[in-house]
Amino acid sequence: GGAVETAAARIAAEARVRPVVVDLGDVARLDTLGAWVLERTRGEIEAAGGHLTYAGVRPEHRILLGEMQLRDPEPASPVRQGRVVALLDGLGRRVVRGGHDLVTGLAFLGEVIAACLRVASRPSSFRGRAFVNQIEQVAFRGVPIIFLISFLVGGIVAQQGIFQLQRFGAAAFVVNLIGLLILRELGVLLTSIMVAGRSGSAFTAEIGSMRMREEVDALRVMGLDPIEILIVPRILALVVGLPMLTLIAALAALTGGGLTAMAYGGLTLEQFLARLQAAVGVHHVLVGLIKAPFMALIIGIIATIEGFAVEGSAESLGRHVTASVVKSIFMVIVLDGLFAVFFAAIDF
Repeated sequence: GGAVETAAARIAAEARVRPVVVDLGDVARLDTLGAWVLERTRGEIEAAGGHLTYAGVRPEHRILLGEMQLRDPEPASPVRQGRVVALLDGLGRRVVRGGHDLVTGLAFLGEVIAACLRVASRPSSFRGRAFVNQIEQVAFRGVPIIFLISFLVGGIVAQQGIFQLQRFGAAAFVVNLIGLLILRELGVLLTSIMVAGRSGSAFTAEIGSMRMREEVDALRVMGLDPIEILIVPRILALVVGLPMLTLIAALAALTGGGLTAMAYGGLTLEQFLARLQAAVGVHHVLVGLIKAPFMALIIGIIATIEGFAVEGSAESLGRHVTASVVKSIFMVIVLDGLFAVFFAAIDF
């Protein structure tokens, strides 16, 4: 090793004065270390402005020397994209990701429906205790915050409506405004957004934590279906609980709006109730209740998909919980818009 290094240093010193030719014709064997030293020396000489070539190199030695070249290839200059190209590239990636999420959601929905049918065919396999526990978590414990926020929002909508309608002497029509808006749109939309942020994030965190601790894999090893055990009770609890919460939210918002109308609009309780009864009907209540189960299903599917996608780190858990809430709220608003167009088309 020392002799080789010494010879290499002598060659490098001579190459600074004149070009050097290394004759390898008498070299019978050339191992990896020797080839590496030769190529390293040649690289140093050429970096210093000198020149070194080989003579009499056997074919097998030439291959080895080629593999031992130390000079890095010239880095490819990055292609700079224009703003428009970068924007279109990002948009395309988001569209592809959205399509993938849609396909995944539909496939998961099919698995959930199949699991529900299996449970329906074998009622003894239904986890009633887990269902009741989820109803308590989703519905009963969510009543206070949903009631409070809906009450405040109803009051704010009524106040702003009164201030605008008073200019035209039509403050009394605020009852029609809050009645239709709350029963058809605002009640179910507010409730769904709060449930997505409260229960949807909890579902993702719970299932994600089980994934991190490999409890989901343990269920599969024991021959149990995680969808039947973990997902079906949660989604059924959402489907049952969200319509109940929607009714509570609508009543709270109407109460807040009624108190505001009486305080700012000069209406009496009898006038408010009479105008409300004349403005809204049972079908307006049904509009909100029809939307609620579909929104619950969307929230449950997205929350559980994100939970199953969690990997083995806390950072992954936080990222998927955030994605669960954002996607659920977005899809809830989109679904509400689709229902609004549909009900307007059928004049319901």
